[in-house]
Amino acid sequence: MGKIIAIANQKGGVGKTTSSINLAASLAVLEYKTLLVDADPQANSTSGIGYDPRTIKASIYECLINDLDPQQAIQRTDTPNLDLLPAHIDLVGAEIEMINLHEREYKMKHVLDQLKNQYDFIVIDCSPSLGLITINALSAANSVIIPVQCEYFALEGLGKLLNTIKIVQNRLNRDLEIEGILLTMYDVRLRLSNQVVEEVRSHFNELVFDTIIQRNTRLSEAPSFGVSVIMHDANCKGAINYLNLAREILEKNGLVKEEKEQVSV
Repeated sequence: MGKIIAIANQKGGVGKTTSSINLAASLAVLEYKTLLVDADPQANSTSGIGYDPRTIKASIYECLINDLDPQQAIQRTDTPNLDLLPAHIDLVGAEIEMINLHEREYKMKHVLDQLKNQYDFIVIDCSPSLGLITINALSAANSVIIPVQCEYFALEGLGKLLNTIKIVQNRLNRDLEIEGILLTMYDVRLRLSNQVVEEVRSHFNELVFDTIIQRNTRLSEAPSFGVSVIMHDANCKGAINYLNLAREILEKNGLVKEEKEQVSV
């Protein structure tokens, strides 16, 4: 039975989509069958993995609102072992349409329950909000990864997100765990980046992943080619960082017995 991991932070520009695409691709390259779910109306995970959202006929929207069989919406990708449940712009209206639906907080759970036996991992790219779609993702997930950028306002809004996670744990999904806090956009040249790393680690200790995602040109340009960074340049620092993150998650979940060598930053 697959593990469902939501990647969430209501703050924009922290690397949610980049992390969703590249973590999913890294797990797939490590031979774990993986599904990437685009739960963001901007559909950046969909375009970033090689599909034009404007041409998508069946998406997560139809699954949530019209009870479409999710098998009919899943798209194959160029990465072995990686599938996509895409999004398109209609997802913008889903939150309003879901307000009066029965068990509205569990619509995504009902969708993913039909799929989780077919995958080792399901990675959900959440929208930059704490709206109903994100609540759905947290209700469906086994765990959540919180990306935090190594910049000045790193901890801004983090308390609000952690409070939302606590509410979801108490009321909707008692099994939801925090998989970890992921430090992103690290620049080794900046003293500020190191200060943020120290601050986040002092606040959250063991919740913070050992792996840090560094700023990397290849990482930034990969979406314009419609591929993950590991398919764009498997030897670049960004690809190595996300492979290390995937291995760290596998070890944490008892799926890799031997220690993997981590690349230091």
